[in-house]
Amino acid sequence: MRILAIVLALLIVVLQWPLWIGKGSWLKVWQIEAQLSEQTIQNGKLKLRNEALDAEVRDLKTGTDAIEERARNELGMVRQDEVFFQILQTRPPAAPVVQPGPVSPAPGPQSDAAKPAPTQP
Repeated sequence: MRILAIVLALLIVVLQWPLWIGKGSWLKVWQIEAQLSEQTIQNGKLKLRNEALDAEVRDLKTGTDAIEERARNELGMVRQDEVFFQILQTRPPAAPVVQPGPVSPAPGPQSDAAKPAPTQP
């Protein structure tokens, strides 16, 4: 009876092996499902990018507005009858940074060479 139980247990293990660890196992299915969800997200992003590029190509082929906008922004072009104004934004000057310098000598009697020369009126 004990041998029969061991044989049946081994038979169950042999039958379950492909289900859990083999070529088409649950583990492989879970891994493939994770890869599929990642690829679906990436495909969605690429699809949005392709739609934007397709719209830009259509606009460049059919309309002159996109061409004119690119010429203005990228090449700095203006029409013949236009006057170009460029507004420069100026920043207020930054506050000067005071850095500590060398320590000056203590005040005391000055020699004639160190005194400033008198000014003539």
